[in-house]
Amino acid sequence: MATTQSGLSRRRGGPLPAGAQSSHNGTAPFAHGVSSPPGASLNGTSPTQRFGGVAAAASGAGGASSRPTTPAGHRVAFDERDLESSEDQIMPKLTLMEEVLLLGLKDKQGYLSFWNDNISYTLRGCIVLELALRHRIAMVRDPNRRRFPLADRYIEVVDDRLTGEVLLDEALKMMKISERMSVGTWIDLMSGETWNVMKIGYQLKQVRERLAKGLVDKGVLRTEKRNFLLFDMATHPVSDPTFKDDVLRRTLGLLTARTAAVPTSDLYGERVRYRTIRAVSMVCAAFSANVLENALVHLSYDAREAAFAKCDELLAEFSQWPFAAFRPPTASGGGIGAGSASANVENANLAEINKLARGEMTSGEGGAEGQTQRELHLEVVAAVLEVCRRMDSLL
Repeated sequence: MATTQSGLSRRRGGPLPAGAQSSHNGTAPFAHGVSSPPGASLNGTSPTQRFGGVAAAASGAGGASSRPTTPAGHRVAFDERDLESSEDQIMPKLTLMEEVLLLGLKDKQGYLSFWNDNISYTLRGCIVLELALRHRIAMVRDPNRRRFPLADRYIEVVDDRLTGEVLLDEALKMMKISERMSVGTWIDLMSGETWNVMKIGYQLKQVRERLAKGLVDKGVLRTEKRNFLLFDMATHPVSDPTFKDDVLRRTLGLLTARTAAVPTSDLYGERVRYRTIRAVSMVCAAFSANVLENALVHLSYDAREAAFAKCDELLAEFSQWPFAAFRPPTASGGGIGAGSASANVENANLAEINKLARGEMTSGEGGAEGQTQRELHLEVVAAVLEVCRRMDSLL
């Protein structure tokens, strides 16, 4: 029997089970208090039929067999964004910004040096680096761009999917809705280095504090209160040293190798995309941010100076496009003098790093078109390192 109210027609349900309360509209209240048993129907229809479109779309998208269920057979609601995606498997646990910040933090005190003015600008460059390595941004595909320096070439968003990292997503959204600008311009604007009051809103504020809080959420750091003269300040000492130990081992493996072979076991995992290019970018960014010395403090004076010289050479080679395009051929044969053997080993090691980087550029899917797109992503990496090298030369 159907009743009509306000032009709407509905059918009354059958008698309710004992103990069940009827709601004001005559339907079983499974939203409050009473839940339907597995397989129970309402008004002679199954839940799938009653909410036909929604259930069918859900089962069609993922399949009922792929949905997690309880032992009683009930399906469990979940957010697919909480599951590990294929991109998470080829990305390291920490971003480049977080690794550079970790190198600058004092382990027990939990704060950066008060005299370091370089790290803020470099961290904005690391944001652009990370977006390029994650294939979110790329150089604008324009043949005329080669007439301009790397830092003056325009970049664009090619994939606006969120990364899950707050700072990266904030920068990505700004780039998406804004006009195309060059690599150097974006780093300047995100750092607040502009006289244009109309673009002051592009500045990313409190980057170091937000990165530190993100590391606290990941279990790498912890938060403490310390008193500095008359003020209380939040500090973030290292809670889990394994992450920083990995960064230190990666840095020392690249800069202090005594053989021609690159210690790939000290780099990122085998499944990490562009692991050699990423490691070189991290070391060069640490050098630009003036925090690299913290990783080399236990070395002797000569070994530390040699590591700085090698990092400077890596920065010079990877801040041009293609990488190491103007590198002289590796010296071969015995040289004269005490330092010739070590110089040959270092040259061979640098050549091996460049070889691994070129291999990462050419490996991947998509054929020739995919190769071209990867080069556009990595050209942004070279442009950011050019900005870092130029900043270091000014200092």
